[in-house]
Amino acid sequence: MRDWEALFVKKLEGTDLGPDPAHDLAHFTRVVATAKALAADEGARMEVVVPAAWLHDLVNVPKNDPRRAQASRLSAEEALRFLRSVDYPEASLPDIAHAIEAHSYSAGVEPRTLEASVVQDADRLDGLGAIGIARCFAVSGMLGTRFYDPQDPFAARRPWNDRENGIDHFYVKLFKTADSLRTAAGRREGARRAEFMRQYLTRLALEIGDSAP
Repeated sequence: MRDWEALFVKKLEGTDLGPDPAHDLAHFTRVVATAKALAADEGARMEVVVPAAWLHDLVNVPKNDPRRAQASRLSAEEALRFLRSVDYPEASLPDIAHAIEAHSYSAGVEPRTLEASVVQDADRLDGLGAIGIARCFAVSGMLGTRFYDPQDPFAARRPWNDRENGIDHFYVKLFKTADSLRTAAGRREGARRAEFMRQYLTRLALEIGDSAP
């Protein structure tokens, strides 16, 4: 697998991943490391999990693009073209494509295999915890979104709106992804990361003179 991984990294290094620091090569590297750990705990097939994790966001579609929900399908199609070009074992390709397509939150594709659940969990875990906080605010900056609503930071008198406020995204999506994790190992790690995020929000509330929900 090490030789294959060198090819996957080379492919990513030659791919335009866009300017989003939440989806740079470091993101892929973290997702792969997490996916390997989850796969080892859950008994998933590494020959499916590893290439799917490396290639899961091969086609970059910005978060505010109306085609965002198609990104995982496009990535799966491009991954298959690449894997066939390097003669990756054909028997694994359908499950790799499914794992890539099912990893996306916005695509809404239900994982049918353990390997797809592992890749989905690994990607969602990267949106949680300390790195999740960093990614959230990095994307907020790219989209021109303020950190929080200064009049009502924790939406006591308004609906959550992550199109305007960075910390709203914690409640609109990120905590929901923690609740959606599918593997036992993923749920354990997700709970730890979500708790850290709640501690962060409590501290943030203290510093800005408010109270977190």
